[in-house]
Amino acid sequence: MDYKSTLNLPKTDFSMQAGLPKREPVMLEKWYEDKVYETVLEKNEGKPLYVLHDGPPYANGDIHLGTALNKTLKDFIVRYKNMSGFKAPYVPGWDTHGLPTELKARREAGVANAATMSEVELRALCRKYALSYLDEQRNSFKRLGGIGEWDNPYITLRKEFEAKQIEIFSEMATKGFIYKGLKPVYWCPECETALAEAEIEYAEDPCHSIYVKFRVTDDKGLLTKLGADLEKTYFVIWTTTTWTLPANVAICVGPTFEYSLVKSGDEYYVMATALTESAMQAAGKTDYEIVGTLQGADLEYMKTAHPFLDRTSLVIVGDHVTLESGTGCVHTAPGHGVEDYDVCHNHYPEIPVVVPVDSHGRMTAEAGDFVAGLTTDEANKVIAKHLEETGSLFALQKIIHQYPHCWRCKTSVLFRATEQWFCSVDAIKDQALEAIKGVKWIPGWGEDRISSMVRDRNDWCISRQRRWGVPIPIFYCKDCGEPLISKEAMQVVADLFREEGSDAWYAKSAEEILPASFKCEKCGCTSFTKERDIMDVWFDSGVTHAAVCDERDYLHWPADLYLEGADQYRGWFQSSLLTSIAWRGKAPYKAVVTHGWVVDGQGRAMHKSLGNGIAPQEIIEKYGADILRLWVASSDYHADIRISPEILKQLSDAYRKIRNTARYMLGNLSDFNPDTDSVAVSDMLSIDKWALNRLDQLILKAREGYESFEFHLAYHAIHNFCVVDMSNFYLDVIKDRLYTEKKDSKERRAAQTAMYIILDAMTRLIAPILAFTSDEIWQSMPHDKDCDARHVVYNQMPQLVSERTGEQVSEDFVARWDKIHEIRDVVKKALENARAEKTIGASLDAKVTLYCTGELYDFLKSVEPELSTVFIVSQTEIVDGEGGTLTDEALGLSVLVEKAEGHKCMRCWAYSSTVGSDPEHPDLCERCAKALS
Repeated sequence: MDYKSTLNLPKTDFSMQAGLPKREPVMLEKWYEDKVYETVLEKNEGKPLYVLHDGPPYANGDIHLGTALNKTLKDFIVRYKNMSGFKAPYVPGWDTHGLPTELKARREAGVANAATMSEVELRALCRKYALSYLDEQRNSFKRLGGIGEWDNPYITLRKEFEAKQIEIFSEMATKGFIYKGLKPVYWCPECETALAEAEIEYAEDPCHSIYVKFRVTDDKGLLTKLGADLEKTYFVIWTTTTWTLPANVAICVGPTFEYSLVKSGDEYYVMATALTESAMQAAGKTDYEIVGTLQGADLEYMKTAHPFLDRTSLVIVGDHVTLESGTGCVHTAPGHGVEDYDVCHNHYPEIPVVVPVDSHGRMTAEAGDFVAGLTTDEANKVIAKHLEETGSLFALQKIIHQYPHCWRCKTSVLFRATEQWFCSVDAIKDQALEAIKGVKWIPGWGEDRISSMVRDRNDWCISRQRRWGVPIPIFYCKDCGEPLISKEAMQVVADLFREEGSDAWYAKSAEEILPASFKCEKCGCTSFTKERDIMDVWFDSGVTHAAVCDERDYLHWPADLYLEGADQYRGWFQSSLLTSIAWRGKAPYKAVVTHGWVVDGQGRAMHKSLGNGIAPQEIIEKYGADILRLWVASSDYHADIRISPEILKQLSDAYRKIRNTARYMLGNLSDFNPDTDSVAVSDMLSIDKWALNRLDQLILKAREGYESFEFHLAYHAIHNFCVVDMSNFYLDVIKDRLYTEKKDSKERRAAQTAMYIILDAMTRLIAPILAFTSDEIWQSMPHDKDCDARHVVYNQMPQLVSERTGEQVSEDFVARWDKIHEIRDVVKKALENARAEKTIGASLDAKVTLYCTGELYDFLKSVEPELSTVFIVSQTEIVDGEGGTLTDEALGLSVLVEKAEGHKCMRCWAYSSTVGSDPEHPDLCERCAKALS
């Protein structure tokens, strides 16, 4: 007889080969056909709302692994929250304005066309360009498996968004937080616009540190009293930006520092006493003497002559002066330095602001004829040479220093005073710092990072000298130039933007926009012009909390969570915080999570030049999106996240372990109906109860991982459960019961019930991470009447078995099985040795004898009926005493493996003395014969 046909062998259409690159797109189509996202929200109607507010990526290029990481993390949270008692909508967004898009649009139009193109035509080209990339990015994000409101995202160029942005600006302006002023700002000569701090990156630049002599013209009688000859007495300044010397109008000293009058040869120099030795060393002057000292405050209002311009440089005092380097006499050019500007503006209003550099980064005639027209780099060399030739150069050294660069074009930026619009950070700084304390920062160090950045921040330059963006809604009186800052005027602009869009600002005159009733408060004039600058794109993205969370009635403000890269502490997290504090006095988020950078397998940043970059599409086409999602879940993403072909291969192997574990259970549930075939947990075998207890531990660990946003904890718990608890133990042990017991026997149904509970829970637990595979498993498995069988995400996270059934497992029960596992590990080693020695082949060929005494003997006798099943051997004998060939001294156990007694059953392959006891089945053991009767 063909006994194999009588076994209950696994049957399933669930493929061993995932084929994710081909299978996933089909599943995606099904999700959109079934309106999965919309249905999830409908099913969760009435539950507490959880809002993860999406930070908008720029719509100006293909997605990369960093953006894929970001969107995948967000999808983990959205799926988990929707499956754990919340209604969690997800509204993706895009930042569509900004210089990169404008520059690309201009290039696309061609140089000649870009020069003659109207502002409205240029903006139309920018809009088309941005929206084309938005569509490409949207499709890429959807392919990652993310669910959300993809057909109705928020987009910063939409009319309703721009109108809300104007309203927020209006609130801030009428509260006095917005002002226009001449201040030094970061200026990119390549992009020809002001930049915000968030648009700056630092790199090491080689440069000359230069020491320059400024001859004293008025010493208030103090230096001559010490013996100085004023014709040969100099303040020595130090700078690393030689090109700013034409803008020098003052020399700043520390009021509490001691300064020395130093004589070398026939010249006298003024410098900080603490820095005299290093400064003289830099000049190669070893023969010098200090002829007297003064306090810095005594030097205030002395006068010096600029070394190459007909200008006086006044000596002033400032608390920003340090003794870290240089001479303690600080070159002061308020047109090119924030601290320089602040000290002059606040305490020396008589000092002019000189800016001898134009918007292209070239020196103007005001810098002197010998450098006019040169770039700042060219001017550095020419000025240094001129100083040397005129005897004003004290010393010159080559150094490498950290210098700010434009994050877009990588050009060195300038500090350059220009008329700009600013948001007063000082006015809201204390309130912002207090609000930061009420936010949950994950990781915790995020609080210190953003606090220090806000605490040290200067006022926010929000104007940009470009055209692709939201115009600053300010009108100027034609007669007196006074800006019209009124809520009513800005509401007119907001209404215009809401109806016609911001292009109308450029298409219409001020008279066409403003009703005739508006008058200048200063002179009463009714004729106005418009501001030409646009807002910083960080202001655009910084008001998304208001334009999205506060405007869409199915969301709420503040958001529950922001999640972005760690660079956003100085970017979106901060701009959102500042606009929110200025608008409503509160933080726009309750919690903030940050992730690190994606690096290669060696920890190096990914660059085209290194050839170590991997595009998300490459991974998806080769492995599938679920493998990329698994990579995200397996990583401690708060630090830098490594990826390489080797890492992806390892993750593919881990994925197969999870998939094949599910497949095995699916195969053994092919004839199981949860509603009619289930066995109560109280009636299950001890090992089944153990498996369900392990499931409860998994549920607790996975929940903990999801709740704390530590997804790697959830992933590793699931993977270990599949490999260690299931594949390596439970599923291996119950295989005999599943295959050989009578199909509808209580013993087999008990194992199936346990497997069903496990598979149902495990599939729900992996659903946020393996979005496609979990749904594939769900479609292939049986379901009870309480489940929504359509899609796994329609269901909630699993409840603990002990909570659902009331069947609590005692500590003694857990300890008992832990002990059995310890003993099984020793037996497995003994079986491996016996197999190597050809004593046995398969483990069922074996009889195991366990030698022990005392408590261990008593314990083994108490569990003796289960041991053969757990060891997967034909017989087990417990002997009180010594013997065996393999000893575990820690346990006090010795093991002997011998050939099993009796004959081999041709159906279950176990050896038994009962084989042949049933005349109808002479090749079967008593158990198998009974199963066939």
